[in-house]
Amino acid sequence: MRVELYDAELQCEADECRGKIITLLLRVGKLLSEQNDVVAALDSLLSYMRRHMGMQRAAINLLHRESGHVFAYRCTGMTPSEQDRGVYHVGEGITGKVVENATPIVLRRIGSEPDFLNRTGTIMLDSDKDMSFICVPIHLGPKVLGAISASRLYQSDAALRKHVNVLSVMAQMLAHAVELYLVENIDRVEWEKRTRLLLSQLKERFHPDNMIGISRPMQEVYELIHKASPTKVTVLLLGESGVGKEMVANALHYGGLRPGGPFIKCNCAALPESIVESELFGHEKGSFTGASFRKGRFEDADGGTIFLDEVGELSLAVQAKLLRLLQERQFERVGGNRSIAVDIRIIAATNRDLAEMVTQGTFREDLYYRLNVFPVMIPPLRQRGDDVVALAEHFMNYYAKEAEKNITGISTSAMNLLVRHNWPGNVRELENVIHRAVILAEGEILHAHDLPLALHPQTSPGKGQPPNLENRLASIEYDMLVETLRRCQGNMSKAAEALGLTRRTMGLRMKRFNLNYKQFREGG
Repeated sequence: MRVELYDAELQCEADECRGKIITLLLRVGKLLSEQNDVVAALDSLLSYMRRHMGMQRAAINLLHRESGHVFAYRCTGMTPSEQDRGVYHVGEGITGKVVENATPIVLRRIGSEPDFLNRTGTIMLDSDKDMSFICVPIHLGPKVLGAISASRLYQSDAALRKHVNVLSVMAQMLAHAVELYLVENIDRVEWEKRTRLLLSQLKERFHPDNMIGISRPMQEVYELIHKASPTKVTVLLLGESGVGKEMVANALHYGGLRPGGPFIKCNCAALPESIVESELFGHEKGSFTGASFRKGRFEDADGGTIFLDEVGELSLAVQAKLLRLLQERQFERVGGNRSIAVDIRIIAATNRDLAEMVTQGTFREDLYYRLNVFPVMIPPLRQRGDDVVALAEHFMNYYAKEAEKNITGISTSAMNLLVRHNWPGNVRELENVIHRAVILAEGEILHAHDLPLALHPQTSPGKGQPPNLENRLASIEYDMLVETLRRCQGNMSKAAEALGLTRRTMGLRMKRFNLNYKQFREGG
């Protein structure tokens, strides 16, 4: 239940309590007046709330007037991802209402308050239903700048009264400094928050647990990612074209020691031979006709990671410079003579047999051993079993949403074609096939006739003729029979009724496609 417990004057029953509050007021005042350090003052207040007021969680929320968002700027008792979720529109939830009305709100028990949104996800509503919540505005007259919010186990109305008064006094004391801070820093603060949120999303997206694939070969890849990510080791990704080497490189970077650092991707095969050295290492002004100063990819990656895709395509001359970089973490720009030191992690990838290239003399042996410190072999799709099903459904959902189509599944005959295909182009080929099928689909299900001719065994390669009407109708009929029998768990009478057929006609149709009702029963 929402209660109004705030008074005009600060109340405190014990001398010890008053002494701690006075000490806090003096410390915050000193930080603001002598150092103008608003962030340190906010952190001191949060620390006091945690240690002396028993607050399990607390936040200083600031209002960004242009966007109309109220966001958690400094927090205690929350993880960074929980803090990033603490964003409200003015008037939304308890925090948004406090900012909208410039009036404190106190909840005795949040479990009985529908306006408490728990957007940060820090409150477990079953176990924390007796948690109290306090939110007071930070304002100068009618101008609201933000709010201080906090939660702790309910003790008594007297304790809540004391806490809300202390926080109201602190909010008033901070208001002038917060206003000046917002004027000078709000865009930077908002940018930092957006950056943190994006980084959190990237880390979650590319975490191995969120990658698609449950086959044993992929589980071994995930295990290697887990072991290599929190280190600086150079990683060499091996595998055919299209298996997902870039996805693994993303997982290594965003799960690594410096996920917030730059992540520079460079496809060595896409760089013309004439400019590859300049692109990677940069060049000095006047190093060639019309040249101006330019940093290279390695300098851009300083403090983070560089991903060298198709590293086997580099010339021997560039390989020599890359070797020095790996050995000494130093290099010179094209046309320069000054060594430049960089602190980077290198992830390389190739679909070529580097060991064979060493034998042929087209790849440096010493560079090969420098790159091959922690090799990760990514299996081709044809060796990943049922991963084809999971990947196909993932791409279907993704491209259906992109195309704003209501596509809910893939027919049995279509899925059989997908599973039986050899996939020489691996995951990339599968993604393209599903993307095309979503575009062609006219209903809620992707059918076999929506897939390319190359996937149909009955179509002779090179003829280029589309399946005839009879084949298409047979494919649709087969899909409908299978889906209905599966839904009815092999009950022929129910399936026949659902399809508008007699039981005898249903039996004849099933016989035509060699279907047995027993295979659709549970455990059958």
